[in-house]
Amino acid sequence: MDLEATGTTEIGSYFVSNYPPFSQWKQEYVTRIHEVLHQSPDTSIPMGLYIHIPFCRKRCKFCYFRVYEKQNAKTIERYVQALQQEFEMLSQVEAIKGRTLDFTYFGGGTPSYLSSKQLLSVRDRLSSLLSWETAKEVTFECEPGTLNQEKVETLKEIGITRISLGVESFNDKLLEANGRAHLTPEVYKAYDWIQQVGFPQVNIDLIAGMMGETDENWSESVEKAAEFAPDNITIYQMELPHNTIISKEMKEMGLTSPIADWTTKRRWMNEAIETLQAKGYHLASGNELVKNPETDRFVYRDNLFRGNDIIATGVSSFGHMQGVHYQNLDRLEDYLETVEKGDLPINRALEPSEHQRLIREFILQLKEGRVLTQPFKDKFGVDLTEEFSEALENQQKAGYLTYDEAQVKLTRKGMLQADSLLTEYFEPEHRMVRYT
Repeated sequence: MDLEATGTTEIGSYFVSNYPPFSQWKQEYVTRIHEVLHQSPDTSIPMGLYIHIPFCRKRCKFCYFRVYEKQNAKTIERYVQALQQEFEMLSQVEAIKGRTLDFTYFGGGTPSYLSSKQLLSVRDRLSSLLSWETAKEVTFECEPGTLNQEKVETLKEIGITRISLGVESFNDKLLEANGRAHLTPEVYKAYDWIQQVGFPQVNIDLIAGMMGETDENWSESVEKAAEFAPDNITIYQMELPHNTIISKEMKEMGLTSPIADWTTKRRWMNEAIETLQAKGYHLASGNELVKNPETDRFVYRDNLFRGNDIIATGVSSFGHMQGVHYQNLDRLEDYLETVEKGDLPINRALEPSEHQRLIREFILQLKEGRVLTQPFKDKFGVDLTEEFSEALENQQKAGYLTYDEAQVKLTRKGMLQADSLLTEYFEPEHRMVRYT
């Protein structure tokens, strides 16, 4: 792929979050994850928990996650009961029983769609089975318009340590055009409550390249995010996976892409980095800036990128246990019925080879901007500079990175488009397959 000429934002997944590609995960491999779950684990591997809450007030036009809009209390209660049943089953399997959680992540959907009463119920039912009290980090995704002061106080009460607020933009016309449920007045209210209650870490999400984005508006959004002074600011460059509303409209109506091209989005990303660095932020990955690199660690990401154990719970959630990838059933009714029958709701899985695990950890850690070679020698017995010599040489010549025997380090040019570099490290049979 010509990395300099990726041009228009077309339909397809650009953001790399795992390897081998999700399209290679199969239902026929589910027996392997069941075997692993019922074997004694390597307890030196840290373990965390992902909890998927699939409910939203409204589906964003760029969203590609499994979400369900405007669900009533009865459906939510049934879902929480199913989560409890899933937790009960998982807490008894050999690979999980008796182990402690190092991190927990509530993702969605919109976890903050739940009421304070429902959140307390989740805490009471679930944490007694797999407690996150000892976790170094408990992250909770929030949509600003779903918050009130009572709910924010409840989040503190149930043990949340890291709030991630999905702001995306500070322009109401853009928010409306892209299908976001909230508007900027709700952002200000929500952030004020978050500051009053106090959490160890607060993250704000922005998206570069939403429909209708302009140079002027992007600059204003970055400046306003900086005025909030959160611990972390995460910036995503808009992409168009196959199952978004925008992608479906493009395919069905023959529309051209309404999203800014990659050159523009990378320029906006670079401008944001420059602005935020001038205000004291530090670049922690290709899309994340932090106030203090020593304390503002995203523990969930660190563990995900290093192949540690993650228990998947909830509809469509992804997990990784003792070297095996897996995903739960991705339709709500299928998930509920399977759990209610007393079965684990696992839909597909894949056990990567040792070489594929090496690739996975290298490419994901490369997104952080720097990879030390010694940990890979210790873990895999492999010299990265020899294993990936051709790709590293190509990308060094193109100005995307530098490397020596101690480390591989992305340049700013490489950081701005880190995901586009990663497929060159894939095994040949995976370079042209659909990612999801």
